[in-house]
Amino acid sequence: MDQPNADAALRELEPLVGEWELEMVPPGGEPVGGAARSVFAWHESGALLVQRTTIDLPEAPDSVCVIGCDAANGAYSQLYTDERGVCRIYAMSIGGGEWRLWRDGEPFAQRFVGRFEDDGRTIRGRWEAAKTGGDLEIDFDLIYRKVG
Repeated sequence: MDQPNADAALRELEPLVGEWELEMVPPGGEPVGGAARSVFAWHESGALLVQRTTIDLPEAPDSVCVIGCDAANGAYSQLYTDERGVCRIYAMSIGGGEWRLWRDGEPFAQRFVGRFEDDGRTIRGRWEAAKTGGDLEIDFDLIYRKVG
């Protein structure tokens, strides 16, 4: 039986590959201090993208994410875990100059929308969160700047 191939969907992830400096900005505030970096690299299989994020702030955990896709329909998922032991699954889309992540469920719904700018060297995005049953509200803006 022939199986669908994910090559086209995986190519859509290529703009994320590399090293990025991160800048977090709370609503109505100044950028949060502390160094933050995120590195996206292909897993040795070539079928998964691994994101490792380090943040030099005690209140912001370091994290690891694995991004993959369902070859049959091109749907993406991101598996997230951090040093607190938090584990989440996000639905994801990428294309047309946008990168989106979202999840519903406890303890709150979340959504990220990022737009590629500067020929892909910047991703300007925003995380939103909502208590169960509430409306999404701005959590913080997040800017990725490619450095490698």
